[in-house]
Amino acid sequence: MKRISELHDYCRQGWDIRYFERVDSTNTALLEAGRQGAAGGLVYVADEQTAGRGRLDRRWGAPPGTCLLLSLLFRPPEPFIYHAPRLTMLSGMAMADAIDAVTGIAVQLKWPNDLIVTCDGMWRKVAGILSEIGSAADTPPFLVIGIGLNVNVPAELLPDLAPNATSLLGEGGRPVERVALLDAFLARVEAYHAAMQAGADMLDLWRQRLAWMRCEVHVHTPTGSVTGIAEDVDETGALWLRLSDGAQQSFSAGDVSLRV
Repeated sequence: MKRISELHDYCRQGWDIRYFERVDSTNTALLEAGRQGAAGGLVYVADEQTAGRGRLDRRWGAPPGTCLLLSLLFRPPEPFIYHAPRLTMLSGMAMADAIDAVTGIAVQLKWPNDLIVTCDGMWRKVAGILSEIGSAADTPPFLVIGIGLNVNVPAELLPDLAPNATSLLGEGGRPVERVALLDAFLARVEAYHAAMQAGADMLDLWRQRLAWMRCEVHVHTPTGSVTGIAEDVDETGALWLRLSDGAQQSFSAGDVSLRV
């Protein structure tokens, strides 16, 4: 079984992979590298994050050496507003594909940026995605996409991570090789990116794989909860709900979270 710590000698065509035993946050470190002019295709992978971050400034914690903690640097072409959200979408689909290929565990996408396992109406979160835009003087904006995947976290430690947390070990009952997951993930990112460059719209594929579309959901905002039918997602990735009075309301991924 290849260890994550061996990634300093690991290279996949088209990717420059850097391993950290410990880092405050792979996203934070890669954003700084981007501001210093690092090229797209740079990947930071860590065994431990001391200040891991999730959406809405939530802390992302993980026992050292148990998870796949990584960030990717992209320098999308114009229009940035089109390409950036679709790169986040394809990254989520790529990780779901990688988990299925390596473990056989079926994972769904939960709007806006989570990966979950569902069973009998219940759901458990196995991974989260955090996309952040970076910029530097006189250069186009760039995108950093971070993913934290609970791989070999023992079941007894999951309640300490987050409500509804699960891991691939907890779901499948056996340890999973993190490097195999990383390799499968990057292969799928490459495939989806090539398809997008050839004209495929990742939004259509992502929409088809979202959990609970056409179902009643609760959207939690800073000012309260809104209940409605999840009808669609638009070009920006915003979620549209049909409310009980028939009106429609949109919600930005940056401002809300979703629960069933």
